[in-house]
Order: sequence, then structure tokens, then C-alpha cells
Amino acid sequence: MARKPKEEKIVTEIQEIGTNHVGYNVLGTSPLIVHRYPFKAWQELVLPSRKENRAALEQTLKHMPVEEYRECFYRNRDDKRPTLFHLPNGMFAGALAQAGVDVPGAARATLQRLTRVVDINIDLYGIPELFCAMVRNSGMNRAPDVRTRPIFPQWACRITVRYCVPQLTERNITHLMGAAGMIVGVGDWRGERGGPYGAFKVVEDGNAEFEQIVKKQGRKPQTEVYNHPIFHDEDTTQLMTWFEQELARREQDQHPTQRRHRGRNGKAEKPPKTGRRIVVRGSESDEKYVGEEA
Repeated sequence: MARKPKEEKIVTEIQEIGTNHVGYNVLGTSPLIVHRYPFKAWQELVLPSRKENRAALEQTLKHMPVEEYRECFYRNRDDKRPTLFHLPNGMFAGALAQAGVDVPGAARATLQRLTRVVDINIDLYGIPELFCAMVRNSGMNRAPDVRTRPIFPQWACRITVRYCVPQLTERNITHLMGAAGMIVGVGDWRGERGGPYGAFKVVEDGNAEFEQIVKKQGRKPQTEVYNHPIFHDEDTTQLMTWFEQELARREQDQHPTQRRHRGRNGKAEKPPKTGRRIVVRGSESDEKYVGEEA
């Protein structure tokens, strides 16, 4: 028996879709670790440098923690902005959509289409600290390494979310923001990735902790710690103290400022240079001479 062809449904009217905006005060409940791709990586992608042999690699310092710390920030170039640092809106847009995976009644793809974080750059309030941590590199050997990142023990920001109605309501977005802060988070080693950092919550206007961070941890104190970093914990302090002392010692041992020795003709001469050169790779210049190592 032949099947009857399915009748096509004719849409006689398309419902108008509207948009609403809602603002949120975001307060961090766990420290935030930020990590912007360093400018050196941008340069390598545009114009890769020549491959170095083993001897050249031995002459180059593997890490410069303070420079790595400064390169990880998302900086506001406009001096009129209230903060020196910002977060890209993709962090919160992604967290909002990811929350739909674990929340009943929501779908990630649908939330990506129906919601937008209006702010392009979100001003970030908080005093960063220099944080060094041991990590395992992704690879077959899983070799250990040290990473230097800025960490914000206290942080806060304001975001504005645009959503489509009648598909979503302000109550839906508020519940999703709460779920995103609790189970997803933002930044490096966030809850989504199994880490303890980057969690947040939504607070009302007038929240004492939020207002204190916004009032006292803005652009001026941020600029000070950007130029003169403070260390986050005891391990970072111990490592950075050793690094600075060791770097100064190697330079001083090979380049004394006052010590001279007598040559064959009786005149004072500089001691001969021995050992291998130490070169520091920076972000502003390709390389900078520091000293020599015995």
C-alpha cells in the first residue's frame, strides 16, 4: 500500500523576536589566574625565528619570570579607563553557554545564539600578584616546567548580557550566571578544567565587598604592582629571591666593576672573559646581553 506524502506545514506568521539587557555585578569567590598569549608568540606565528642549536639554547635563559608575568595581562591601553586590566567578553560568554551543558532545560548551542555579552572589554578590578607554579608540559614525556602567571586573590567586574525574548527571561539568565560561576568559572585552571580557580557569584548593588574592591583596587594600585610585582605565596617568594640573587651573582662574578689585575707590562687590565654568554629574550627587543656564566 502506497504511503501518503507528508503534508508540508505552511508558516502563516513569524513571531517577532525582541531583546532585553541585564547588568550583573560579578564578585570572585576564588582567585583568578589570567593568561594572555604573549606578544612573542604572536611574532613567532607571523615571522618564525631561526632554529637554534644546542649551544645557542644553552646561552639563553629559559625563563624571565617578571617579563612573563607582565605579558600575561589583558591591558587597557586607554588611560581614561578606570582599570589597567580587562577581561575579554568571551570568557563570560563561554561560561554562560557552558553552564547549559549541566543545567536541565538549557542547551549550549541555543544559549550561544540567544545570548551576548555586550561589553567588548570588561574592566577588571583587583590587585594582581606574581604566581609561580609547577606544571607538566603536554607531550609524550610530560616534562615538568615552571609557569609564571598573574593571580588576583580578590577580583570584581561588571558585565551586561543581552538576551532574546520571549525565548529567555531575566530569571533564566540570572540562574545561568549563578551556575556558570559555580561550576564553570573563568581564567586558567577554572572549575570547568578541574581546577579551584576562577569561581564567581552575582551580587546586588551595594554589596560591601564588591564596592570595596571597585573603590580601592583600580588603575592606580594596579599600575604600581604591574611595575613592581608582589609575590603570591612562600614558594614564589623563595624561587624569585633565588633567581634574582643567582642572576646577579653570575653577572658580577664575570664582570667585576673594580677588580683589576696586572698584565705583563705592569698596567692594569680587565680580566679575560671566559665561559658562555647569557642572553635574555625579551618582548620589546629580540635579545639582550646580561652576562657570562663560568
